[in-house]
Amino acid sequence: MPKILSISIIDFHLHFPVSHDVYLDGWEKRFVDRFGKAKLQKIYHNQQTLSERWRDAYLIPCTEEDLPDIETQAKRWVDETNKYRIDKAVFLTGGGNDQLAKIVKLAPDVFVGFAHHDPFSPGAAEELERAIVKLGLRGYKILAPTVEKRLDDPELDPLWKIAEKYQLPVLIHFGILGGGGGIGNAINMSPLVIHDIAKGFPDISFIIPHFGCGYTRELLQLAWACPNIYIDTTGTNDWIRWMPYPVTIRDLFRVFTETVGPQRIIFGTDSNHFPRGFTYPVFQTQWQACRDIGLDDSSMCAIFHDNAARLLKNVRA
Repeated sequence: MPKILSISIIDFHLHFPVSHDVYLDGWEKRFVDRFGKAKLQKIYHNQQTLSERWRDAYLIPCTEEDLPDIETQAKRWVDETNKYRIDKAVFLTGGGNDQLAKIVKLAPDVFVGFAHHDPFSPGAAEELERAIVKLGLRGYKILAPTVEKRLDDPELDPLWKIAEKYQLPVLIHFGILGGGGGIGNAINMSPLVIHDIAKGFPDISFIIPHFGCGYTRELLQLAWACPNIYIDTTGTNDWIRWMPYPVTIRDLFRVFTETVGPQRIIFGTDSNHFPRGFTYPVFQTQWQACRDIGLDDSSMCAIFHDNAARLLKNVRA
């Protein structure tokens, strides 16, 4: 981190490296039940090839094949937070709620964990409350394209009531998912699916990552209608290459700061594995884009630290 940087940052979008994460289990099971395991394996083989091209384009090293234990991984991440002046590292996933809670306890002053179980799993609302009250997690993460039914289904109202009760930040990934060959269509692709939920539960802060991940117009419409919608800047935002018109990171920061304002934008990198660790180039690109469009120090602090700190502080558990 350059010495000229005068603020610490909160990375609101990290994934703790694990050999198997649970959030794709439901989607994988439904796919295998219909099409067979061999076709799922073929999909992942094709994705690996496309992922290699993506890594080459962004000079990203491959994930280490044999992951160390969680203690070693946690120590690495603590070192990264010290090196890059990261005030809080928010892990959205980490092998299930119980395991991520254990990880957070390894560095409780720095690590923050989110529950990340399937919202339609049996007892999901009770599990969310357990994750907050008993396990000490501080929010909830949903991968919308992997969810079997619409997120505005009344069946989920008990879940939203728990999130509302504890003032939880709820981060929901919409849009394309995964690298090339990933999920390009599903019942919950557009963030507009939670329009009525965001209005019906105005005390829940909903965070939509990756600037909507291909659904920029829809996210802008949702944010216009619902002041409890926040925008997460996370990652390389490689999806912009697949838009039918030119889009840059600078364009995204400009349109969202001009509409929703810097008080509803939250920085993240999508960092996860080593040897890459914290993706400083993502931070650098986003910081430069914000300065290029003329954001002042107050706006920079809001985006890179204060907005996230406020949402985490509001949690009532």
